[in-house]
Order: sequence, then C-alpha cells, then structure tokens
Amino acid sequence: MKLRLLLLGTAVAAGSAIAAPRGLTVEDLVAMERVGSPVLSPDASRAVYTVRTTELDKNRGHTELWMVDLRAAKPAPQRLTNHAASSSDPQWAPDGDAVFFLSGRSGSSQVWRLPLAGGEAARVTDLPLDIDNFRLAPAGDRMAMSLSVFRDCADLACTKTRLEQAGKQKASGRVFDRMFVRHWDTWADGRNSVLYSAPVERSGKVSAAPVSLTGSLDGDVPSKPFGDHEEYRFSPDGKSIVFSVRIAGKDESWSTNFDLYSVPAAGGAAPRNLTAENPAWDTKGTFSPDGRTLAWLAMAKPGFEADRYQVMLMDVATGKKRKLAESWDRSAGELRWTADGKTLVVDAQDVGQHRLFAIDVASGKVSALTGPGSVGGFDVRGDTIAYSLSTLESDAQLFKAKLGGKPVQLTWQNREALADVRFGQYEQFSFAGANGATVYGHVMKPWNAVPGQKYPIAFLVHGGPQGSFGNGWSYRWNPQVYAGAGYATVFIDFHGSTGYGQAFTDSISNDWGGKPLVDLQKGLEAAVTKFPWLDRERSCALGASYGGYMMNWIQGNWPDGFRCIVNHDGVFDNRGMAYATEELWFTEWENGGTYYAVPDNYERFNPVHHVAKWKTPMLVIQGEKDFRIPTSQALGAFTALQRRGIDSKLLVFPDENHWVLKPANSLMWHHTVIGWLDQYLKPKN
Repeated sequence: MKLRLLLLGTAVAAGSAIAAPRGLTVEDLVAMERVGSPVLSPDASRAVYTVRTTELDKNRGHTELWMVDLRAAKPAPQRLTNHAASSSDPQWAPDGDAVFFLSGRSGSSQVWRLPLAGGEAARVTDLPLDIDNFRLAPAGDRMAMSLSVFRDCADLACTKTRLEQAGKQKASGRVFDRMFVRHWDTWADGRNSVLYSAPVERSGKVSAAPVSLTGSLDGDVPSKPFGDHEEYRFSPDGKSIVFSVRIAGKDESWSTNFDLYSVPAAGGAAPRNLTAENPAWDTKGTFSPDGRTLAWLAMAKPGFEADRYQVMLMDVATGKKRKLAESWDRSAGELRWTADGKTLVVDAQDVGQHRLFAIDVASGKVSALTGPGSVGGFDVRGDTIAYSLSTLESDAQLFKAKLGGKPVQLTWQNREALADVRFGQYEQFSFAGANGATVYGHVMKPWNAVPGQKYPIAFLVHGGPQGSFGNGWSYRWNPQVYAGAGYATVFIDFHGSTGYGQAFTDSISNDWGGKPLVDLQKGLEAAVTKFPWLDRERSCALGASYGGYMMNWIQGNWPDGFRCIVNHDGVFDNRGMAYATEELWFTEWENGGTYYAVPDNYERFNPVHHVAKWKTPMLVIQGEKDFRIPTSQALGAFTALQRRGIDSKLLVFPDENHWVLKPANSLMWHHTVIGWLDQYLKPKN
C-alpha cells in the first residue's frame, strides 16, 4: 500500500465536515504527492506531467504520468499510466496523439509510447543498456538519447559485456589515474554519458542501432550528476543538435568550462565548438522557432559555479553573439521561446521569490510574469505558459496563463489529505546586515499560535552557500514541519544568497565566517525585536552543507547564541575538505586558490581552530554516500564534541548522500531532529 493511503486512515472525504485543525506532521510531508513539471502539447491544449507518490513498504518514491486539459472550465486531471514500474520524462509526439516516456517496466530503462486515443503503452526502444534521458526531434522522425558507455567500445553490447565481466571478478580493487575518482555519491567506473541518435519510424519505434554523436569527446552529455535533456536540443528543422559538455582531461574536477557544441543529428561529422572563446560555463542552448537564433546561458568567471547566468544570443548564420538584458542583475535558469520568436521566458530567483520573467529579444526589456512564490518547471507554447508554483504554505501545483495574463490553477494534489492542516503564517522582513546592507529574511509562526504567547525558535541556515531559503516549498528543510511541531522559525538570506544581485552572491567567497555570521546575528536580533512572539531565550540553530559549516562556526564564534545545534553534512575542517571533496572548483573558488597555494585563506574561517570554545549541545548528521562533504567531517565534529564532554549525538545514514532521500530515513531524520529541539527548548514535565 502507498504511504498516503496508510496515513489517511479515517481522513475526511471531499465534501464532508473538516476535522479539528492540526499542524503539518512529518508523516504528512513524506506522504504528500509531488507534482512535477508540466509539458505542453503542441497546440497548448493539454499538459502532461508526473505525480510522485510514496511507497513506504518499498522505501521509495513512485512516479506516474498525468494529463490535464487546459481548455476545460474546471480542469480535471487524468491519470495516464498505472504500472508497478515508474513512468517519467514525458514528451509529446509532434501531432499530439501520443506521449513518449521513460520506464523500467521491461527490466531496463527504455522509451515507451502511449497512444492517447486508447490502448496500452508500447516499448519503442530495446537497447542493451539503460537510456538515461532522451529527446524527440520536432518532426518526430529521430530520437536523441544519452547512455552510459565505455567510450572505447565499438557498440552498446560491448559495454554490457564488460559490466557483466566486471561483476564476476573476485578482486575488488580499483585503479585511477585522474579525477573524478568519485562524484556526488558514485565511484567512477570508466563510463561516460554519451549522446546518441536514431531514426524513428511512423509508429514511433526506434529500429536502427543508435549512432554516437559525442563519443569522440572526453566528457559527459548531459553533465553529471544532475544533467538532463535540457542540456541538448534539436534545431527546428531537426538536422542538428546543440549540446553542452565539459571536456574532462586531467582537470575535470576543478574546471567549470562547459561549451556549446553543434553536431549533425544523424551523425557523420565531428561536433563543432560554438563557444570556445568563453573559458567559463555555457549551457542550455535553445533555438528560436525559425532556427535563426540560438539562445543559451553563459557564466563569465572560470571555476565559479554560482556566477550569474547571462542570457546570450547568437545569429546562427553569421555566428555573431550578443548579451541580452545585460543590465538585468539576475541569474536565469531555463529558457523558452514564444512562438513568434520575439520573447524569451526565463525563471530566476528574485528577493526571496523564484519568478518567471519575459525578456523582449529586440530591446532586452524584462517584465515579471509571476508574483510571490517559487516557480519550478515551466513550458511555453505559443503565448501559453504552464508552470508549477509553490509557497511556504503550499506544495507545488500547476498553473496556466497567457503571456502577461492572470494565472489559473490546474491541479489540487494533496487538498483532501491536508484538509484539516493549518499552516504556520509567515512574513518576509528586512534589516540592516553586515556593512549596513539591506538583508532579507522570513519568520513563520507555529500552526497554533495565539496572541500574547512566545514560542521557541528553530533558526534555519541554508546551504549552498549560494542559495536561498525563500518563499517556496521543500521536502527536506521545510519550516512548516517545525511550525507543526510548535516552533517558530527564522531563516535569513545572508550575504552570499541568490536572488539579490550578483555582487551580493559574490560577497561570501573568501568570507564564509565573516559577513554571513554578522547577518545571522543581526537578522535574529531584528526578528526578535520586530516579532514579539519569538522567544529568543529558547532557540536552536540548524543547518546543512554550508549551513552545517555555519553550525560548526557558530559553536566557536557565537558560543552563547543557542541552547542547541543541529549540524547536517557540515564542514568541520577546511583543510580536510580541500583535499577530500570531489568538485575541487568549489573549494578553490571559495578560498581563492588551492590549499597549498593559499593556506591562510582556508584557515581564516576554519571551525577546527575554535573547538576549545565549543560548549553547545549538538546533533551531528551524516550521509555516508556524501562525497561532497565526506564522512570524516562529521566524525571530526562528533569527536570534538565527545572529547570536550558536550552533550551530543551522531546520526549516520549509510545509504544516503548529501541529501536524505529514502522515505523511512526522512521520517527518522525529522523525528530525531525535532526530538533534539524538544529536549532543549520545551519545558520538562
């Protein structure tokens, strides 16, 4: 049974009386159905998307395809698939009569085609290896797909055979002669993600063997660990494909030099570099509807992963390039053209929100299309936009709008399951932070707050550090879970946060323990002054990744700030981090070079030097598959706490990476964290 069904039990049915109000629980959060990004049909009349449910008995998420009719006065979403194996990555057939998708229902990840007039889904690829992601050509006559292969193999069967032979070897040793040795949560095994293409029959079936398009390049298409088909795209005539790749070589782990390449969709010619002049990150190339202009995102600073993504345009015929909306001080995320080729729709973080914007291609004028909240995935067809939107009191749901028009909600997932939940009220505020700069933050009341009463504080510090705790929903660090447990929350977008201009984002580099700590101190003080229901005397600080680093830094540099601390996957020793993390470009940019070149930069804000001042009880949490911040960092912090006799606990997940993803582990994580807060912030009976 799905977890949602188990937890609902006697939940109220639609139209019946609402039960007594309650706060959001951890079980509610884990059980919620998660709406994915919308994909519009060619005529913009329908949108297909995924819905993820939780299977607690199998300790995993499960996704199915759904569709909603945008023309309906009262949209009624329709489930398209129902199978034990997940269905994901939907794409429309060019004439809108079928949906292609990925599924492992045949035993491996292959592409399937579902006719919308009726009938069962049919498998259209039958390859010896898993297909990681794919994209259909505009006419539907060709498919591009990415597979993990050994590049020196002549065919796909060779990779399969080699993997099978490796599994039979008795010796377990691995030999490496370059980095990455491991990345995110996976050890390198010699394979690359290679882009292939194959012709598609009228039935939608791929019958010919795929042709390698990028196998000659020493790199992954799409990038690892999170790249997808947004990193490659067909031209409107289907004759070429533009893709983004970083050439690996010996310096892959400290390089952010991704370039855009063009290659004939049918193969037969070597890829051609379109952005060789830029030594920084170029990605997400997308053609205008007439094929004459290529838009993409480009960073300017080599080695910096959080530089501003500038929207770039290139005349395909002449190769002439120009920046679009150069003075707009935001970093774009995704790019979509309108049908007339006059407008680009992009998403970007913006002062605690994540909005959609329209950029006029001729003038560069930027106009906001959405208001408060956080836009997730979106799609554009003609002048119709479909997008997901969440807030601090609502999970992501789908909306539609005409360009510049009013939004109409399309989905209401979880409405019945959460009908009796009262969410904590929230408010954004600003204050004078480090050097007098304006800094923003949010506060949230407990779900059952009453006037005149004070409430203990969960002080949440975001990771990144170039990130934001803004007005959006999360399934990991969600303040509503703390509100549901009776806590007020405060979360500050300190110097280094995104959505406030690139200079603000840049300001944390080489200053991890400086301005951000000042902002957190002043932000909490400003919040307590402005909101009298916050009980400063009962507060606990919590953070992960950079937020976890800040917990270790707070221990020695704000030792009387809190009654307790929660440190998830946090940096304890900057020198150890410099020599053990996998993406070296991150630590080297943030500290101004390698450790051996500029050791003082690393040691200036190194928490390990302040252990003698530690005294606050701390819960340390670590995923053993976290190769970004290795387990030794958590063990170091816990050892310091135990050796100093400070009340402390260590929670280790052997099967989790930098995030806690498995449902049962998420339940345990949340209950352990809230139990730690209860121990120190709530009165003893």
